Amino acid sequence: MHVVCPHCDTVNRIPDNKPVGRGKCGQCHHALFDGHPVALTAERFRAHAEKGDLPLLIDFWAPWCGPCRAMAPAFEQAAQALEPRVRLVKVNTDEEQQLAAMFGVQSIPTLALVHKGREIARTAGAMPAAALVQWVQGRLA
Repeated sequence: MHVVCPHCDTVNRIPDNKPVGRGKCGQCHHALFDGHPVALTAERFRAHAEKGDLPLLIDFWAPWCGPCRAMAPAFEQAAQALEPRVRLVKVNTDEEQQLAAMFGVQSIPTLALVHKGREIARTAGAMPAAALVQWVQGRLA
């Protein structure tokens, strides 16, 4: 399995006989999973979406958006529950307008589940952590 480091964006290969959740980056030596969402720019997004084998749950948000800010703690909790099966990432739509446009984001918060660069599910609006985890697990089953 190929896992992109959330710290330095190096692609790491995790052998099948090793637990994925305990992996460390071969380049920067940080943990590959720390239970927190990763803030991505468009450039970093490409590395994670195209080179990694993990599905990405993308939270398209903006700092001025009340529902986005309200959902942030739930998204953080969901990261703790879903890693290492899914990488949770945040994309600030004010700073990454082209990436938001590429996904056709028209309202925020929008959540998109992407695997191998292809969108497989989408939902809009804030939701609690348990509902978010259930939604993701239902789409990956």
